[in-house]
Amino acid sequence: MDDNVKTTLDTIDIQKLMQFLPHRYPFMLVDRIVECKGDDSCIGIKNITINEPQFQGHFPGNPIMPGVLLIEGMAQTAGALCVHASTSDRPNVVYFMTIDKAKFRKPVVPGDRVEFHMTKLHKRRNMWWYRGEAKVDGAIVCEAEISAMLVPNAKDQ
Repeated sequence: MDDNVKTTLDTIDIQKLMQFLPHRYPFMLVDRIVECKGDDSCIGIKNITINEPQFQGHFPGNPIMPGVLLIEGMAQTAGALCVHASTSDRPNVVYFMTIDKAKFRKPVVPGDRVEFHMTKLHKRRNMWWYRGEAKVDGAIVCEAEISAMLVPNAKDQ
């Protein structure tokens, strides 16, 4: 494990997530992160509710969470983990870099609780690669490999 990475098992609540990520409603797609193990792994939680704006058009009468938003939830979970694990004193910005091997297994609907299980595959300098599985009630609904890059906040340069 990198010497500049925290190694405690942590939880990240919504207030801390909002410090780590620039996203806000309606595009904040993680409510909480649990079981953070350094930058190695964590589980992000998203409670899917019918009042979310995407369900007005996806699809009326048959609301289904768009797959791209599940991938974004994985990316936000991994990005927050990278920022949380970093011991840098400077604020960072996380950029979503790649999506590979994405697969969608089952629809996610209002009332579901999605868990984004993220596991680090590799890290090099300021880049992280993760494998993610989105699960509802223990069943995989979506999976993908993603990468993220951490850069100093432009306001601090």
